[in-house]
Amino acid sequence: MAEQGSQRDEINGTGPLPEIRRWNGKPYHSLDFMLRKRFGEKVYKASLNGQMTCPNRDGTLGSRGCIFCSEGGSGDFAASGSLSVSEQLDTQIQSLRAKRPIRKFIAYFQAFTNTYAPVEYLEKIFTEALAYPDVVALSIGTRPDCLGKDVLDLLTDLNRQKPVWVELGLQTVHEDTARYIRRGYPLSCFEEAVSGLRAGGLEVIVHTILGLPGEGHRKILETMDYLNRQDIQGIKLQLLHVLKGTDLALDYEAGKFATLEREEYLELVTDCLEVLRPDLVIHRVTGDGPSRLLVAPLWASRKREVLNLLHHHMKERGSFQGKRYEPEDCL
Repeated sequence: MAEQGSQRDEINGTGPLPEIRRWNGKPYHSLDFMLRKRFGEKVYKASLNGQMTCPNRDGTLGSRGCIFCSEGGSGDFAASGSLSVSEQLDTQIQSLRAKRPIRKFIAYFQAFTNTYAPVEYLEKIFTEALAYPDVVALSIGTRPDCLGKDVLDLLTDLNRQKPVWVELGLQTVHEDTARYIRRGYPLSCFEEAVSGLRAGGLEVIVHTILGLPGEGHRKILETMDYLNRQDIQGIKLQLLHVLKGTDLALDYEAGKFATLEREEYLELVTDCLEVLRPDLVIHRVTGDGPSRLLVAPLWASRKREVLNLLHHHMKERGSFQGKRYEPEDCL
C-alpha cells in the first residue's frame, strides 16, 4: 500500500521533489509518461484527415480561417483525405513502423474541425478508427462551438469502447486577442463545451498558443491560471508559428509584431510549467510547423534541440511542473 501511495503522489505532484522529477526523466508530466502508465508501453499518434472544413472557412463565421491557420488547417502532417480511415491508418502506421517497432497507436483526427459534420458521418469514421486493431484511443481536434448534444452523445458512447479525447483550440483566455486571431467564439462557449464533455466522461485537452501578438508574459500566465481552474486533463503549449499563406504572415511581414527568440521562449515555457497543476498532462511544449511553410521563427524547426535546451534550462533553474502552483486559488 505504501508503494501505491508513493506512485499516486508522484503522479499528482504532491510527493517529494525527487519523486516529482520522475515523469519519464522530464521535469513535467509528459504525454509519453501518461501513455506508458496507462497502456504499458510507448504509444504513437497516427494523424488522420476526416475531410471536414471549419465554420471559420465555409462562410458560417468567416472564409479565411483563424489568422494563423494554414491551408492544411493544422493537419499538415495528416494522411491524405482521399483515403478511407483504415487506409490512412495503414499508411501512417507503416511509415511509423519503418522507423521503430511500435504496437499501439492513437487515431488522431487533426485536420480542421473534426466534429463539423453530420453525426452519422462522424459515427462512421470514428467507429472505423476505433475498430482498427492497433488503435488504443481516439483523439479528436475540434472547436468548442461544434459540439452539439448529438455529437456529445456519440462521443460519450464511443468512449465506452476505447478512450476518446477531445482537443479544444482555445489558444488564449483574452477576448481582445481572440478577436484578432478570429477565434470566433466567446470564453463562455469553451466553458460549456468542457462541461458537456466532462459530463460524458471524456478527457479534454486544450490548445494554447504562446507568443500571440499583443500577449506578453503576464497575459500568457493569466491563461495558464484560468486553465488551472477548469476541469481539463491535458494541455498543449504551442509556440506561435508564422506560416506561409496566412493572414498572420502578412502582419508579420508588415512588421506589426515579432516572434519570440529561443531564449525568451524557454523562459516563458518554464514559467508556464511552474504555475500549471502537476496533474495536467503536457501534450506539447513547442510544436513543429512544416519546414516548407515556416516563415518564423526559424529556430523552431530544430525541435529536438529546443526540447533538449528546455530540459537543461529547467534543470539549471531547479524548475518542475507545479513548482509555483497554488491549489487554493483553483476550483
